[in-house]
Amino acid sequence: MLDTVNSFGQVPIAPQWYAVQTRPRHEKRVAEQLRSKSMEAFLPVHRCRRRWKNGVLADVEFPLFPCYLFARAPLHERIRLLQLPGIVGLAASTAHPTAIPDQEIELLRQVTNLFRTEPHPFLNAGDPVRIVGGPLAGLEGILIRRKQEFRLVLSVHIIMRSVAIEISEFDIEPVLVNRRALN
Repeated sequence: MLDTVNSFGQVPIAPQWYAVQTRPRHEKRVAEQLRSKSMEAFLPVHRCRRRWKNGVLADVEFPLFPCYLFARAPLHERIRLLQLPGIVGLAASTAHPTAIPDQEIELLRQVTNLFRTEPHPFLNAGDPVRIVGGPLAGLEGILIRRKQEFRLVLSVHIIMRSVAIEISEFDIEPVLVNRRALN
């Protein structure tokens, strides 16, 4: 069995947090199954109000990260995890599943308990984005990060000049690039 090895040449025995990828709309069911198998599970959710076709308004909980939840287990028990119905795999940044530090999970728990959270598209520096709120709504630019703040670079092509403005990540959305236009 291939397991990650720590700096002392040993396989870690202590349980660690892993991001578990699930089939669509199976997050709650998988979390229940993990708990029934005495494994710790964390499914961050956000609440939103939905109107059903019959006109009824209801507050509904949805996963904050669709198709993902977090499970705490020793790495050598990953086969047991993967055998549960609804689980697709474990998130990995290399060939092996990547453990998530306890502090990150605790911070995520605190944020979801103390603040109103909602999903947001993942943005990288260099991504084209569009401003969706405020007086500059509709403008497009390139997202850059400077220290802990986001900046948007707006370019005026006709004079070949650009300006950088500070912007909240909640006032922007990714611009979908047409792949055919690039070819």
